[in-house]
This record gives sequence, C-alpha cells and structure tokens, in this order.
Amino acid sequence: MEYENVQITNFSTSWSDGLAFCALIHHFLPGAFDYNQLTPQNRRKNFELAFTVADEKAGIAPLLDVEDMVAMKRPDWKCVFVYVQSVYRRFRNCQ
Repeated sequence: MEYENVQITNFSTSWSDGLAFCALIHHFLPGAFDYNQLTPQNRRKNFELAFTVADEKAGIAPLLDVEDMVAMKRPDWKCVFVYVQSVYRRFRNCQ
C-alpha cells in the first residue's frame, strides 16, 4: 500500500525518518493514529509513535531505540530488518 513520503528501497535510509515504520504499523492498525498528520521532519515523534503503538496495541517489543534512530541518518539495516520481521511475524495471518 502506498503512503505519502514513504518509498522503501532498502532496510537502512528508507527507514531513517520513521515514516516507513508508521506506515507499516498504520497499515495493520489504521485506527491507532492519523498517518496524514505525520511529517518527515518530525523524526523523533514518528519513531516514538510507531514503536509505542506497535508495543501497546500489538505486543511488538520495541527492539529499536528512539534515541539511536534519531541520532543515525543511516540506521543499521540488520536492526531494522529484525524489527520489520517481528512486525511481519505478528501480523502474517491478518489479511
């Protein structure tokens, strides 16, 4: 599904502003927040929102640290991949 300001081409920089995480969580939990209110400039808010909603509403452990993600322009692709896998495992039977 397409989300504004999200174009995933890798597991590093494509996830660096938090919007891809928000889009992924919003896809499965559309009532949890209004994706259209998010901007790429508010990286911290995006990461906090995605990780908090995933944890509280879906039981997905926050494997990534908001402070680390905000500090990095190129997140470690292996860490992002592991987190995305945990989202996949949680929702794989929901469609």
